[in-house]
Amino acid sequence: MSEKAAKAAAVPVLKAAGQDDAALDAGQLMGSARVVNADPVVDGLPTYGWATGIQVGPDGEVVGGGGQLKGLEKGDDYPVIGAAEALRQLNAAQPSDGRKNVGGCATPAPLKDGTKPSGTSCGARTGADPTTVTVDKAVFGLAARYVDGKQLLVPSWIFTVRPASGGTGNTVAQVAVDPKYLAKDAPSEKTPDTGGTAKNGAIRSYSADGRTLSVTFWGGACSTYKASASEDGSTVRVTVTESKPDPKKVCIMIAKELTRTVTLDQPLGDRKVVDAASGDAVARK
Repeated sequence: MSEKAAKAAAVPVLKAAGQDDAALDAGQLMGSARVVNADPVVDGLPTYGWATGIQVGPDGEVVGGGGQLKGLEKGDDYPVIGAAEALRQLNAAQPSDGRKNVGGCATPAPLKDGTKPSGTSCGARTGADPTTVTVDKAVFGLAARYVDGKQLLVPSWIFTVRPASGGTGNTVAQVAVDPKYLAKDAPSEKTPDTGGTAKNGAIRSYSADGRTLSVTFWGGACSTYKASASEDGSTVRVTVTESKPDPKKVCIMIAKELTRTVTLDQPLGDRKVVDAASGDAVARK
């Protein structure tokens, strides 16, 4: 199934859901199915982390999907910062766990005359050699964040970045709300050092379709994650395991919302879903 064919199969479903203007990415594979991720436009702004995923089988038929379809309510208005200040804040975010060779310094692409914009230096770092990724594009939009346990779309600068050494690029988002209006004890968006398994509270929500259980959690942009489950007649306990990237790999220390699926022995039914790491019940989307 090609990406083009998968997108064509997903379009009618997205149109019915009111997301026919969404930006589509069909690069993800889930077994034999190709997943078309649609980032909707909300109030004229692009979104990040709010995708609807449509699974298309090898025969071109839609076999599953999930996402945020509930109507949105507009919140309060806040002053916002510019892209340069958001980039400075992103560069200033340092790992708190002392790990080396992880992270990076994002810099804008050179201007047309070859000069570099001023005010973007990351400064000296300790404990790790500085690495650099280049920002190719900055777009003002809305990115998903958890606030008081609820998922919200927050004004953010969405950066498209690529390693200076080449390779696959990535997308990172930095909150654009003026820091004066942010809670001082707000949780960090840095990737936590999980030691192999997601920290307590990392699994945020789940959805179920028959025997397929999809769990959503925050994870690092460069790590890989796998979900597994143990189940009995009343409870399904889910574990998300992280495989750390090569420590020499260039990677921005920022979390992104991820979803992984587990195939259960029996349909979920009315059984409770629990985060095995914390023992806490997980909320259904």
